[in-house]
Amino acid sequence: MIPFVILIVLALASAGTAWLSSRSPAVHEGPEGVVIVNALDLAPASTTASGGTIDGISCRSEAKEVVKFHIHAHVVIYVNGQQRRLPAGIGFTKPMLVQRSSAGTFLDVGLYDCLYWIHTHVNDGIVHIEAPAHGVFTLGQFFDIWRQPLGPRRVGPASGHVVVFENGKQLTGNPRNAILRAHSDIQIDVGNPAVPFQPFTYQVTGSCGQGTNSCSTPTTQG
Repeated sequence: MIPFVILIVLALASAGTAWLSSRSPAVHEGPEGVVIVNALDLAPASTTASGGTIDGISCRSEAKEVVKFHIHAHVVIYVNGQQRRLPAGIGFTKPMLVQRSSAGTFLDVGLYDCLYWIHTHVNDGIVHIEAPAHGVFTLGQFFDIWRQPLGPRRVGPASGHVVVFENGKQLTGNPRNAILRAHSDIQIDVGNPAVPFQPFTYQVTGSCGQGTNSCSTPTTQG
């Protein structure tokens, strides 16, 4: 009887470990010095607008890019309790400049494409706001550039009740109005089960650090 009980305990322990493992996906540090989670992308970056002005935000070529306001926000999404990533390349048209290193792939504006002021270089959840002037930018603008729906019951291809947290505080109203603030940590839950806010600490390093005027001339890390 005792060996049988031990086998049951071991089986339950193994199942519990597998469940925890499924809830805690593998991670590694990417080229921005920020952890990348091994999870599915919410939607492809290829749905990004093709270059026209979106919500007052234009798409600038490398030659015409002017950056006087550069901040970062981290955005993570949970769909029915499972984490989903923002893909790299949201806010870029093709062909993008692809930079590869041992830490992973970093996408940037090249000679023949353009980028919107709100974009992602890496699939680490870091949203860059690189604008020609100080301004207020929102999740709604970001999703519009991505050409993915966002509303009280829709996040990209996922549908269900939507809850948004910013730095641990649950926001009210339309999630489109959530502001992308400097160094904010935004979590979007859609569907069930809802995931309690998961704090995420990050520090963007490399040539796209916060405060830089471009991704090739670092001045301040952030």
